Amino acid sequence: MKMQLKQIKLFFTCFLILFSIIDIIGNAPIIIGYKKKGNIINTKKITLVSMLIFLFFFFLGDFFLNSFGIDLYSFSLAGSIILFLVSLEMIFEIDLSKLENKSNIEISIIPISFPLIAGPGSVTTLMSLKTNYDIKTIMLSLILNMIFVFFVIKNIDFIEKKISKSNLYIIKKLFGIILLSFSIKVFGRNVCNIFPNESLIKIF
Repeated sequence: MKMQLKQIKLFFTCFLILFSIIDIIGNAPIIIGYKKKGNIINTKKITLVSMLIFLFFFFLGDFFLNSFGIDLYSFSLAGSIILFLVSLEMIFEIDLSKLENKSNIEISIIPISFPLIAGPGSVTTLMSLKTNYDIKTIMLSLILNMIFVFFVIKNIDFIEKKISKSNLYIIKKLFGIILLSFSIKVFGRNVCNIFPNESLIKIF
């Protein structure tokens, strides 16, 4: 009985860690914003691509990045820059990528699947979970999180209808600032990991 309670607790903790870092609730206003620009949001494609990215980096991430001479910190740094640009679009109502002129496949993959859902923070977090949790627990937590992601995106129109335009505007700005702060945090953390303090002193 104690063993079962311990396993349930471990699973619940693992699930919450992934849930908080994927942050599909926080990403909902961003997805609504892209949809309002006329982009067709492909829920199945987003969920499938995000899941494949997670699985790929969970099992082959270290090998893949090392094959190109790229470490996990550099990969996360690149993802943080994309998040930074997305946050600027939300805050200043600008369109840096002109995604409305591109195919719907691209909007489903970039930036929604990556880096909003399967981004640098969530990918690195998933990979780091292997040190504290067994694969079965991690995979079950990931699958349930992706089911929740699918449910939220599938009902994005319903969510939008329940939020007034003024509230949506405020929420979009708020989460834009939060996303900006998160991207800076990820950027700073990985810069420090890539360049030791001594190197930074020499640069500046």
